Parts: sequence; C-alpha cells; structure tokens
Amino acid sequence: MQHTSEQYDAVIKTCRDLFEKKMKDYGSAWRILRLPSLTDQIFIKAQRIRGLQENAVRKVDEGEIPEFMGIINYCIMALVQLEKGIAVQPDLNAKEALSLFDRHTSETKSLMENKNHDYGEAWRDMRVSSLTDLILQKLLRVKQIENNKGKTLVSEGIDANYQDMVNYAVFALIHLKKKAPTD
Repeated sequence: MQHTSEQYDAVIKTCRDLFEKKMKDYGSAWRILRLPSLTDQIFIKAQRIRGLQENAVRKVDEGEIPEFMGIINYCIMALVQLEKGIAVQPDLNAKEALSLFDRHTSETKSLMENKNHDYGEAWRDMRVSSLTDLILQKLLRVKQIENNKGKTLVSEGIDANYQDMVNYAVFALIHLKKKAPTD
C-alpha cells in the first residue's frame, strides 16, 4: 500500500501544480460557480473521456490524462464550495485556495486509504474504462441528489461522491502513467 500512497501523492502533486497555475491565471473566479455547474463541468470531462475510449477518431489533440486531472481539480473545487458556500465575487487568494486544496485532498486520500485497506486494492485489477464508468455513475447520482435539493434517504451525501470521483480519477491516472512510455 506504500506504493499506492506514493503514486497517489504524485498524481495529486501534478493536479495541485496545475491548480496553482490556473489560480495565477484566473484567480478564484471558480468560486462563483454553483454546485450543479461544477457537476456539469465534471460530467462533460467524464463524457469526453468515455468518447476518447470508444471513438477511433480524435478531432482535438488532447488525451484522457488532462481530462482526469480536470475531474480531480473540479471535484476539489466542488468540495470547497460545499464547505464555504458560493461566493458572489472571487474571494480567495492563491494561498487560501491552495490550503483548502491540500486539506480536501488529504481528507480524500485518507478515505482512499481506508477503503483501499478494506477492498484490498481491487482497483489495480480494474480497467480505466471501468473507472470512467464509475465516475459517470457517481455524477448521475450527484445530479439526482442535487435535483432532490441535497436530500438522501439512505445514501451517502454529495461530498462522499465527489471524494470517490477524485479517487477513481487518481486510480485511472496511475494506470495511464503505468502504460505511458517513460519520460
């Protein structure tokens, strides 16, 4: 499991570096996004990944890796929005945003470690396409919970679904990195 922890941290570091650069370019403009808007953005990325996996022809020269990274970062943004509420104007500086990013990824990694212990790293035998499908399924669940105004009868809340999507996307990126030619 130590190997998983190191691989997980490497993926999160790459996503954090991108998040930090985007904060420099755009600031925290994302803070005005309502949760359904973030959910839809993640849905678009997951659908694009599925299309890349199913279609032989690509008309845009970007692969699955940047899309999975986008899923991770948008899910972290959604977790921040759940915690802080929606802002009318950008209200976080880079230091504050990165601190929130770090805390939410740390909590999400802890969830992964607990589940990974119980499931025995079953994800290692999964296909990237299955991880994509699980992300899409989680998105459909989140959309339903959003349509139900956040209420669930027996199911986990929206935050747990976003955390699961982060973890599935990290697993997919670990698989894709393993397949990629060495740098």
